Amino acid sequence: MVKVFAYDDSADVANSVAQYIIKIQDEVLASAPTFKLAVSGGSLGKVLKRGLIENDENQAKIQWGKWEVYFSDERLVPLDHEDSNYGLFNEMVLSTLKAKALTLPKVYTIDESLLKEDGSKDVEIAEAYSKILPAKLDLILLGCGPDGHTCSLFPGHELLKERSKTIANITNSPKPPPRRITFTFPVLEAASSICFVAEGAGKAPILTQIFSEAKSGLPCELVNATGVPTAWFVDTAAVKGVPVTVSKF
Repeated sequence: MVKVFAYDDSADVANSVAQYIIKIQDEVLASAPTFKLAVSGGSLGKVLKRGLIENDENQAKIQWGKWEVYFSDERLVPLDHEDSNYGLFNEMVLSTLKAKALTLPKVYTIDESLLKEDGSKDVEIAEAYSKILPAKLDLILLGCGPDGHTCSLFPGHELLKERSKTIANITNSPKPPPRRITFTFPVLEAASSICFVAEGAGKAPILTQIFSEAKSGLPCELVNATGVPTAWFVDTAAVKGVPVTVSKF
């Protein structure tokens, strides 16, 4: 259920991710009115911009008006803050679509009005987001941190075992900023498809742990084990020496 697609060039990674998204979009929209997907932060925004927008051939195939976009995790900061995952998506995708006068997807953000400096409304923010989250996402796009974290699910953290909530707040993220909300494993397990993007030689050590036969318990490894069809799009540097079979999408 886990496939790894590797390319020498970053542009080819972005193009292949885009083609993968388009394939799932088309399959979903053949029988449903909307395409529901979730995105994360990090370098994913740049990959989406390069593959979906700057590539005219791919861009022409995107039915933006039928997209519903959610966030797999979000930093509890204002939406225009430099740490906001929405802010990154807005900069890389939405602003470019606006500049081209293209239809925008429907984007679901945290309730910014609930943000408090003391974090007193963080639980409410998580609960509010859980209420707008669909029961099943068609696709979740994820990154892989150098420590093997994904979403805001960190190695050894208690939220890896959270089963009663679909969205949980975290106050002690080991990576700043410390206050966030995140998908929990029940959301990941319910998805139709999951896609990771990981690039750079710096990812090879953690990918070696994730794909080794020995069970590390790393969050990304646990996602691989959910049984959900999962695709990894990587550059060759990221999988150099990693015990995994690679192919082209």
